[in-house]
Amino acid sequence: MKPVRWPLLLATLLLIGAGRPWHWSLPLGEAPPPVPVGNAMSGAKVELGRRLFYDADLSANGTLSCAGCHEQHRGFADGNRTRPGVHGDPGLRNVPGLANVAWLPRLTIADPAITNLEAQVAVPLLGEHPVEMGMKGMEAELPRRLGADACYRRMFARAFPDRRGQIDIATVSAALAAFERTLISRDSPYDRDRRGQADALSMSARQGAHLFADKGCASCHAGRDFSDGAYHRLEPATATDPGLAEKTGVASDAGRFRTPPLRNVAVTGPWWHDGAAQTLDAAILRHGQKLTDAERIAITAFLDSLTDQAFLTDPRFAMPDEACGKKL
Repeated sequence: MKPVRWPLLLATLLLIGAGRPWHWSLPLGEAPPPVPVGNAMSGAKVELGRRLFYDADLSANGTLSCAGCHEQHRGFADGNRTRPGVHGDPGLRNVPGLANVAWLPRLTIADPAITNLEAQVAVPLLGEHPVEMGMKGMEAELPRRLGADACYRRMFARAFPDRRGQIDIATVSAALAAFERTLISRDSPYDRDRRGQADALSMSARQGAHLFADKGCASCHAGRDFSDGAYHRLEPATATDPGLAEKTGVASDAGRFRTPPLRNVAVTGPWWHDGAAQTLDAAILRHGQKLTDAERIAITAFLDSLTDQAFLTDPRFAMPDEACGKKL
């Protein structure tokens, strides 16, 4: 009888586990979001990404995780006007929610070049204007920290058998992106109404939906997630935040910002790119549209109907209780 080659057997089992097809949890008939060829979905990768999302060791001083700015019960926004980084730098812009982020064609408020989640991870992790998690120049520290944990070593090995379980910025980004692609919100009253549930929407919300279209709101807040992905200027540019012009260098782009998606918008406040609108009503008024009080109330009711309570409480998106069979 030939001896069992345990390292080879382990590697084979890891490849089999990581290669199992990922099963999307989607409404009947809905196509899954696009996934890059180089970062195929797997249960092991999503599990790892979820743990990383809640781990403050991804920040320079160990005080800020992704979830520190993206709280599930707030639609993965954070409730602050802007969010200071680990070094106390004042935040520049309001934290966006993450519902259905896998479908968005552009992923930041003012940088059209970032079109995939793997690249977007670098913005908070390594960005310097402003500094958020502060890991720029400390890239080698990340594998040292995570690699010191035996459970993380096992999780990376399962998630990335083709890379021999390598722990670095690339695999951390890939795992986080895989988890974020699972943050799917498709069970709001609005969605249930579209699927034919007659009593899903209140009369006021239904009126608001018609007004939302009739008043031109849907021309920018378009599609399933209520964003055209384009950059618009609704107010004069300010010296504080040049918007799109910061990246393009084109003067006429000053003050342009991406149309924000509206999934779960009622819980993601404060609103606007600078977080200056403290209520949904204030955010609506800031668009400059002339509306009666009754029209604003109806549109607000419609926006409330985009809240997906199941998404906000889904345990699959919450901080994991355990990893590798042990409590965290």
